[in-house]
Amino acid sequence: MQDMIVDKINISGNPGDSQNIINEQCTLVDDILTMKESTLFKKRVFDILFSTIGLICFIPIFILIAILIKVDSPGPILYKQTRIGKSGKEFEIYKFRKMRFDIGDQGLKITTTNDARMTNFGKIMKKYKIDELPQFWNVLRGDMSFVGPRPETPNYVETYDEMQREILRIKPGITDYASLEYINEGDLLENSSDPNGFYIEKLIPKKIEYNLQYIKDMSIKTDLKIIFLTIWKTIRQAGDKDEGDNISRG
Repeated sequence: MQDMIVDKINISGNPGDSQNIINEQCTLVDDILTMKESTLFKKRVFDILFSTIGLICFIPIFILIAILIKVDSPGPILYKQTRIGKSGKEFEIYKFRKMRFDIGDQGLKITTTNDARMTNFGKIMKKYKIDELPQFWNVLRGDMSFVGPRPETPNYVETYDEMQREILRIKPGITDYASLEYINEGDLLENSSDPNGFYIEKLIPKKIEYNLQYIKDMSIKTDLKIIFLTIWKTIRQAGDKDEGDNISRG
Protein backbone atom coordinates (compact mmCIF):
# COMPACT_ATOMS: atom_id res chain seq x y z
CA MET A 1 0.00 0.00 0.00
CA GLN A 2 1.29 3.45 -0.89
CA ASP A 3 1.83 6.47 1.37
CA MET A 4 2.14 4.40 4.53
CA ILE A 5 2.07 6.57 7.63
CA VAL A 6 5.06 4.72 9.00
CA ASP A 7 8.07 3.27 7.20
CA LYS A 8 10.42 0.79 8.80
CA ILE A 9 12.79 2.67 11.10
CA ASN A 10 16.34 1.76 11.98
CA ILE A 11 16.33 2.13 15.75
CA SER A 12 20.08 1.63 15.87
CA GLY A 13 20.53 5.32 15.02
CA ASN A 14 20.58 8.27 17.40
CA PRO A 15 18.15 7.53 20.28
CA GLY A 16 17.08 11.17 20.30
CA ASP A 17 16.20 11.00 16.60
CA SER A 18 14.15 7.85 17.18
CA GLN A 19 12.22 9.53 20.00
CA ASN A 20 11.56 12.55 17.79
CA ILE A 21 10.15 10.26 15.10
CA ILE A 22 7.91 8.57 17.68
CA ASN A 23 6.70 11.95 18.94
CA GLU A 24 5.96 13.08 15.39
CA GLN A 25 4.07 9.85 14.72
CA CYS A 26 1.94 10.31 17.86
CA THR A 27 1.19 13.91 16.89
CA LEU A 28 0.22 12.80 13.38
CA VAL A 29 -2.23 10.20 14.70
CA ASP A 30 -3.61 12.82 17.12
CA ASP A 31 -4.26 15.18 14.21
CA ILE A 32 -5.86 12.48 12.07
CA LEU A 33 -8.21 11.32 14.82
CA THR A 34 -9.20 14.92 15.57
CA MET A 35 -10.11 15.43 11.92
CA LYS A 36 -12.02 12.14 11.85
CA GLU A 37 -14.23 12.63 14.92
CA SER A 38 -17.35 12.67 12.75
CA THR A 39 -16.16 9.52 10.96
CA LEU A 40 -15.73 7.74 14.30
CA PHE A 41 -19.29 8.73 15.26
CA LYS A 42 -20.64 7.47 11.92
CA LYS A 43 -18.71 4.21 12.36
CA ARG A 44 -20.34 3.67 15.75
CA VAL A 45 -23.81 4.26 14.34
CA PHE A 46 -23.03 1.87 11.48
CA ASP A 47 -21.71 -0.73 13.95
CA ILE A 48 -24.77 -0.58 16.21
CA LEU A 49 -27.23 -0.72 13.31
CA PHE A 50 -25.69 -3.57 11.35
CA SER A 51 -24.52 -5.66 14.30
CA THR A 52 -28.11 -5.60 15.61
CA ILE A 53 -29.51 -6.54 12.21
CA GLY A 54 -26.88 -9.24 11.78
CA LEU A 55 -27.46 -10.81 15.19
CA ILE A 56 -31.20 -10.99 14.53
CA CYS A 57 -30.96 -12.25 10.95
CA PHE A 58 -28.27 -14.82 11.73
CA ILE A 59 -30.19 -16.48 14.58
CA PRO A 60 -31.18 -19.52 12.43
CA ILE A 61 -27.58 -19.84 11.20
CA PHE A 62 -26.22 -19.53 14.74
CA ILE A 63 -28.55 -22.32 15.88
CA LEU A 64 -27.43 -24.58 13.03
CA ILE A 65 -23.75 -23.88 13.74
CA ALA A 66 -24.30 -24.55 17.45
CA ILE A 67 -25.84 -27.95 16.66
CA LEU A 68 -22.99 -28.88 14.31
CA ILE A 69 -20.39 -27.89 16.92
CA LYS A 70 -22.04 -30.03 19.59
CA VAL A 71 -22.43 -32.99 17.23
CA ASP A 72 -18.82 -32.72 16.09
CA SER A 73 -17.15 -32.61 19.51
CA PRO A 74 -17.92 -32.31 23.23
CA GLY A 75 -17.54 -28.93 24.87
CA PRO A 76 -19.08 -25.45 24.83
CA ILE A 77 -20.40 -23.79 21.68
CA LEU A 78 -18.62 -20.50 22.20
CA TYR A 79 -15.00 -19.78 22.97
CA LYS A 80 -13.83 -16.57 24.59
CA GLN A 81 -10.34 -15.21 24.85
CA THR A 82 -8.77 -12.10 26.34
CA ARG A 83 -7.70 -9.58 23.74
CA ILE A 84 -6.37 -6.02 23.90
CA GLY A 85 -8.70 -3.31 22.66
CA LYS A 86 -8.79 0.47 22.42
CA SER A 87 -6.51 2.30 24.86
CA GLY A 88 -4.89 -1.00 25.80
CA LYS A 89 -7.94 -2.23 27.71
CA GLU A 90 -8.59 -5.96 27.93
CA PHE A 91 -11.88 -7.45 26.73
CA GLU A 92 -13.28 -10.90 26.04
CA ILE A 93 -13.61 -11.71 22.33
CA TYR A 94 -16.22 -14.31 21.33
CA LYS A 95 -15.89 -16.98 18.67
CA PHE A 96 -17.55 -20.24 17.78
CA ARG A 97 -15.32 -22.94 19.25
CA LYS A 98 -13.22 -24.57 16.55
CA MET A 99 -10.70 -26.30 18.83
CA ARG A 100 -11.01 -29.52 20.81
CA PHE A 101 -12.20 -28.64 24.30
CA ASP A 102 -9.80 -31.05 26.02
CA ILE A 103 -6.71 -29.06 25.01
CA GLY A 104 -7.66 -26.06 27.16
CA ASP A 105 -5.22 -23.15 26.62
CA GLN A 106 -2.37 -25.36 25.48
CA GLY A 107 -0.32 -24.43 22.44
CA LEU A 108 0.13 -21.24 20.45
CA LYS A 109 -2.27 -18.30 20.49
CA ILE A 110 -2.26 -18.39 16.69
CA THR A 111 -3.83 -21.02 14.42
CA THR A 112 -2.27 -22.63 11.36
CA THR A 113 -4.37 -23.88 8.44
CA ASN A 114 -4.30 -27.55 9.43
CA ASP A 115 -3.82 -27.04 13.15
CA ALA A 116 -4.11 -30.46 14.83
CA ARG A 117 -6.06 -28.87 17.70
CA MET A 118 -9.02 -28.06 15.44
CA THR A 119 -12.13 -30.23 15.19
CA ASN A 120 -13.41 -31.39 11.81
CA PHE A 121 -16.14 -28.75 11.74
CA GLY A 122 -13.67 -26.26 13.20
CA LYS A 123 -11.55 -26.55 10.05
CA ILE A 124 -14.59 -25.71 7.93
CA MET A 125 -15.41 -22.72 10.12
CA LYS A 126 -11.85 -21.44 9.88
CA LYS A 127 -11.82 -21.81 6.10
CA TYR A 128 -14.90 -19.60 5.74
CA LYS A 129 -14.19 -17.53 8.90
CA ILE A 130 -17.57 -18.57 10.29
CA ASP A 131 -16.07 -18.77 13.78
CA GLU A 132 -15.79 -14.96 13.80
CA LEU A 133 -19.57 -14.33 13.57
CA PRO A 134 -20.16 -14.07 17.36
CA GLN A 135 -18.00 -10.96 17.28
CA PHE A 136 -21.10 -9.12 16.08
CA TRP A 137 -21.89 -9.13 19.81
CA ASN A 138 -18.49 -7.54 20.56
CA VAL A 139 -19.29 -4.89 17.96
CA LEU A 140 -22.70 -4.17 19.47
CA ARG A 141 -21.20 -3.94 22.96
CA GLY A 142 -18.64 -1.42 21.73
CA ASP A 143 -15.57 -3.62 22.31
CA MET A 144 -14.92 -3.73 18.58
CA SER A 145 -15.91 -2.22 15.26
CA PHE A 146 -16.67 -4.06 12.02
CA VAL A 147 -13.45 -2.64 10.57
CA GLY A 148 -10.32 -1.90 12.54
CA PRO A 149 -7.01 -3.52 13.55
CA ARG A 150 -7.51 -7.16 14.51
CA PRO A 151 -7.14 -7.38 18.31
CA GLU A 152 -4.18 -9.36 19.59
CA THR A 153 -3.71 -11.33 22.79
CA PRO A 154 -1.76 -9.61 25.60
CA ASN A 155 1.43 -11.60 24.96
CA TYR A 156 1.69 -10.20 21.42
CA VAL A 157 0.79 -6.62 22.37
CA GLU A 158 3.65 -6.77 24.88
CA THR A 159 6.03 -6.94 21.90
CA TYR A 160 4.79 -3.58 20.51
CA ASP A 161 7.08 -0.59 20.70
CA GLU A 162 5.75 2.88 21.51
CA MET A 163 5.05 3.74 17.89
CA GLN A 164 3.28 0.46 17.18
CA ARG A 165 0.97 1.01 20.15
CA GLU A 166 -0.58 3.91 18.25
CA ILE A 167 -2.95 1.42 16.62
CA LEU A 168 -4.56 1.01 20.04
CA ARG A 169 -5.94 4.53 19.65
CA ILE A 170 -8.96 3.13 17.78
CA LYS A 171 -11.27 0.17 18.33
CA PRO A 172 -10.13 -3.17 16.96
CA GLY A 173 -12.21 -4.77 14.23
CA ILE A 174 -13.43 -8.01 12.73
CA THR A 175 -11.51 -7.27 9.52
CA ASP A 176 -9.01 -4.73 8.20
CA TYR A 177 -6.40 -4.07 5.51
CA ALA A 178 -4.07 -6.65 7.08
CA SER A 179 -6.80 -9.30 7.04
CA LEU A 180 -7.09 -8.78 3.29
CA GLU A 181 -3.34 -8.81 2.68
CA TYR A 182 -2.80 -11.90 4.84
CA ILE A 183 -5.98 -13.79 3.99
CA ASN A 184 -3.70 -16.86 3.78
CA GLU A 185 -2.07 -16.23 7.17
CA GLY A 186 -2.72 -19.80 8.29
CA ASP A 187 -0.74 -21.13 5.33
CA LEU A 188 2.15 -18.74 5.98
CA LEU A 189 2.33 -19.86 9.61
CA GLU A 190 2.08 -23.53 8.70
CA ASN A 191 4.96 -23.25 6.23
CA SER A 192 7.20 -21.64 8.85
CA SER A 193 9.55 -23.72 11.00
CA ASP A 194 8.82 -21.33 13.87
CA PRO A 195 5.22 -20.04 13.52
CA ASN A 196 5.30 -17.95 16.69
CA GLY A 197 8.62 -16.30 15.86
CA PHE A 198 7.52 -15.69 12.27
CA TYR A 199 4.31 -14.08 13.51
CA ILE A 200 6.11 -11.75 15.93
CA GLU A 201 9.05 -10.82 13.73
CA LYS A 202 7.47 -10.74 10.26
CA LEU A 203 3.68 -10.51 10.35
CA ILE A 204 3.01 -8.21 13.30
CA PRO A 205 5.22 -5.34 12.01
CA LYS A 206 3.63 -5.50 8.55
CA LYS A 207 0.12 -5.74 9.99
CA ILE A 208 0.75 -2.65 12.09
CA GLU A 209 1.87 -0.72 9.01
CA TYR A 210 -1.43 -1.59 7.33
CA ASN A 211 -3.32 -0.65 10.51
CA LEU A 212 -1.67 2.74 10.68
CA GLN A 213 -2.56 3.28 7.04
CA TYR A 214 -6.17 2.43 7.87
CA ILE A 215 -6.26 5.18 10.51
CA LYS A 216 -5.32 7.61 7.74
CA ASP A 217 -7.89 6.20 5.27
CA MET A 218 -10.69 5.57 7.78
CA SER A 219 -14.17 6.34 6.45
CA ILE A 220 -17.51 4.56 5.98
CA LYS A 221 -16.71 4.18 2.29
CA THR A 222 -13.37 2.55 3.10
CA ASP A 223 -15.04 0.25 5.65
CA LEU A 224 -17.63 -0.90 3.11
CA LYS A 225 -14.89 -1.70 0.60
CA ILE A 226 -12.94 -3.68 3.19
CA ILE A 227 -16.04 -5.63 4.29
CA PHE A 228 -16.97 -6.49 0.69
CA LEU A 229 -13.41 -7.51 -0.20
CA THR A 230 -13.12 -9.64 2.94
CA ILE A 231 -16.24 -11.61 2.03
CA TRP A 232 -15.17 -11.96 -1.60
CA LYS A 233 -11.56 -12.98 -0.86
CA THR A 234 -12.63 -15.44 1.86
CA ILE A 235 -15.06 -17.21 -0.48
CA ARG A 236 -12.56 -17.19 -3.35
CA GLN A 237 -9.73 -18.55 -1.20
CA ALA A 238 -11.95 -21.28 0.27
CA GLY A 239 -13.01 -22.25 -3.27
CA ASP A 240 -9.39 -22.40 -4.41
CA LYS A 241 -8.54 -24.66 -1.47
CA ASP A 242 -11.45 -26.98 -2.27
CA GLU A 243 -10.34 -27.16 -5.90
CA GLY A 244 -6.77 -27.92 -4.82
CA ASP A 245 -7.96 -30.66 -2.48
CA ASN A 246 -10.01 -32.25 -5.28
CA ILE A 247 -7.01 -32.20 -7.64
CA SER A 248 -4.73 -33.76 -5.02
CA ARG A 249 -7.28 -36.50 -4.30
CA GLY A 250 -7.76 -37.12 -8.01
